[in-house]
Amino acid sequence: MFNPRQIIQANAGFLGSGDDFQAAQAVLLGVPMDWTTSFRPGTRLAPHRIREASYGLEEYSFHLKRDLSEVSFFDQGDLILPYGNVHLALEIIEQGVSEILEAGKVPFVMGGEHLITWPIMRALHRHFPELVVLHFDAHADLRDEYLGERESHATVMRRVLELVGPGNVYQFGIRSGTAEEWELASSSLHFYPETVLEPLRQVLPELQGKRVYVTLDIDVVDPAFAPGTGTPEPGGISSREIISVIGMLGTLDVVGFDLVEVSPPYDPTDRTAILAAKILREALLSFVGPRP
Repeated sequence: MFNPRQIIQANAGFLGSGDDFQAAQAVLLGVPMDWTTSFRPGTRLAPHRIREASYGLEEYSFHLKRDLSEVSFFDQGDLILPYGNVHLALEIIEQGVSEILEAGKVPFVMGGEHLITWPIMRALHRHFPELVVLHFDAHADLRDEYLGERESHATVMRRVLELVGPGNVYQFGIRSGTAEEWELASSSLHFYPETVLEPLRQVLPELQGKRVYVTLDIDVVDPAFAPGTGTPEPGGISSREIISVIGMLGTLDVVGFDLVEVSPPYDPTDRTAILAAKILREALLSFVGPRP
């Protein structure tokens, strides 16, 4: 299991979480990292705040007609990461997720900045070489390098694309990127800018029977609904739409999920953290089967 020096247990786990790692089907893990954030830092504070916000919700989802009492999941707490040391932090994240997978659990990861998806994907890809990645975001994150760095929140999907191959990456809701990113996305992967629900409905049949990883940047949602993020981008989808997206994804074989880029310092109302907590609740209920 994890080196105890690399984990700090949450004071209060996510709403409805159990206390038995071995019995859990899914494991929630916090990754408080924002070392490469280029505009407004603060996402390292998100896992704790999302857990707190979860207690403002009900355990029951009327959308899915399920209750968290029907789902076996364990909140592992947060990884302890060396502040400013990007490469070592990525290694620790990869190790942490690998150990969840080796235990036969589905990882649900709370960021943190979007770069955390890169080590998560390295761990997932070893277990599921034919993995398909669904990416919901305002930003393409397809730069080859940013400020001289190849491992950055602005390059994360370029690294993922190189790992899994163009045919295995689907991007939804993108509304910001360089001309080069836009050209790469339009020519080399399944690219659905601005909108989410309708293109997702169209591709769901071709995704059936495949192992799917979902990475969700909260800024796919319009800043009117989710202002607490590092790089807000106007013109996004509504909070109701993203909840519908999670329900639609429940028809797929989702083997991992991350929710990133919530930045509590920029939302004194906490509506971003509350939305993130609700997305996580819906994801647990949608992606994890009944208790054994």
